[in-house]
Amino acid sequence: MTKLDPIIAVKDVEASSRWYQSVFECRSAHGGEEFDILVAEKNEVLLCLHRWGAHEHPTMLHSGDLIGNGLILYLRTENMEQIRQNVKKLDLEVEEEIHHNPNSQKKEFSLRDPNGYYLIITEFHT
Repeated sequence: MTKLDPIIAVKDVEASSRWYQSVFECRSAHGGEEFDILVAEKNEVLLCLHRWGAHEHPTMLHSGDLIGNGLILYLRTENMEQIRQNVKKLDLEVEEEIHHNPNSQKKEFSLRDPNGYYLIITEFHT
């Protein structure tokens, strides 16, 4: 089996971790100022957060580069309505409200995280 554990570079790992935990009701499995692993209810990795410039990874050295260019974090979930309520409760700006996507034939909505990454939250599908 092959599994992808996405890692995104962020300015403040702890603040970003709290944001993702509040929105997606996930939890930290690592914690720290330079790196965190966020896991879902069955301990499956949702996302990893890495501080800009830490550990000398070549694609995470310079935060001045255009953040998120060419990247969409596409999250398939069985809890889309709950996540949307969390976003509303936290008074976060939504880029695109819940709508039907004619390509996937699923409902979805979009927002940006505190670092500017674009997220699409969609109904779970295979």
